[in-house]
Amino acid sequence: MTSTRTAEELRQDLTGGLAEAIAGKGYAATTIADIVMHARVSKRTFYEHFADKEACLMALYEQGCERLLAIVRGAAGEGGRPWKEMINNWVTAYLTALESMPAVTRTLLVEIQAAGPKAFRLRQQMQRRFADALVKMVDEGRAADPAIPRLSPLLAIALVGGVHEMMLQVSDPYTGTGQSFTSLTPAVDELVYAILMNPWAVSDGVSRME
Repeated sequence: MTSTRTAEELRQDLTGGLAEAIAGKGYAATTIADIVMHARVSKRTFYEHFADKEACLMALYEQGCERLLAIVRGAAGEGGRPWKEMINNWVTAYLTALESMPAVTRTLLVEIQAAGPKAFRLRQQMQRRFADALVKMVDEGRAADPAIPRLSPLLAIALVGGVHEMMLQVSDPYTGTGQSFTSLTPAVDELVYAILMNPWAVSDGVSRME
């Protein structure tokens, strides 16, 4: 029965159905029939909310990213805390959240990259938003410790991409085998610290070696 569900609940159920289908057989092999079976709705209901499978995938990807962004922002909290603590809180919250939603994680890491131009542009947009969140977090750390160098938006994008690649290296998104994402916490912390404290870079005219 779908009559007791709101339109938003139906959209959530449909994207959740897609995530479950992707986890089982991959995006390319997933059909509308698979999605509606997991969501427990009719095909007619699907087409009332999404034009096609790609539109449903993009909604799933955006929902997953929005959830992660909200978790990251909550973990960063207010400025004024030690910046290393803020970084560690961000990293821990991000990796723990990915660990907690395996049905969505494969979409976020793999499937969206092969889903066409619209999905590519959405992925680029969301990666910029994650990078902006990281830049803001570093700026908040600078409020408590002005010696912390600024993080440029372009370097933040590189950092987001680097963390993404680290996750792919340790976990097989197709089988769910490999290390946990949370096992990467020390390495990701180290990567962030190394970039922010790069001794050859200069920020605001002050060498980071000083």
